Amino acid sequence: MESLRSELIHDGSRVHITTVQLPAVNTPQFDWIKSRIPCRPQPVPPIYQPEVIARVILWASRHRRREISVGLPTVKAIVGDKFIPGLLDHYLAWKGYGAQQTAESVSPDRPSNLFDPLPGDHGAHGRFDEGAYEFSLQFWLNQRRLWLAAAALTARGYLVKCASARRNERRSEQDAVSSTEGAAGSARVRAAHRRGIYA
Repeated sequence: MESLRSELIHDGSRVHITTVQLPAVNTPQFDWIKSRIPCRPQPVPPIYQPEVIARVILWASRHRRREISVGLPTVKAIVGDKFIPGLLDHYLAWKGYGAQQTAESVSPDRPSNLFDPLPGDHGAHGRFDEGAYEFSLQFWLNQRRLWLAAAALTARGYLVKCASARRNERRSEQDAVSSTEGAAGSARVRAAHRRGIYA
């Protein structure tokens, strides 16, 4: 993808490429994919509805972004693969294999679309509507990242200003106390001096 993007830039092309990184999606593919695992395959939870993905792809077609990730699990997987790839491999070997299967057994000879398409219209939704997310908070935040960054910077500036004002207030209070103590000390010295003169 990076090579293609670089070539397009070199050629001065107006074609823009956006990579959309997807989470597990509730599609019917899990009912017809060729599988050798002992139980019925499933997308690794958490699962998102296909409409979420369609909205993201439509949005991506109208905005110039280099890459868009959908769902917090996708972001976690990308970050994990970047910083702890070996550890992530072992974690997926331990947890991921079972997470790709339901408790239902399935025949390895069931019809599949590996070599030929299966007849009929299977729709966009799979069997995992229950519990599938219809909204991605992570993508919603991503769409508004500039506004959120501006809000965060504004809030940070306000907090810094408040902290600075508080420090100045404390310094003024300390200066006032020091001045009072200094004046009181000078008065005591003068009183002691007068007592010494008139003794």
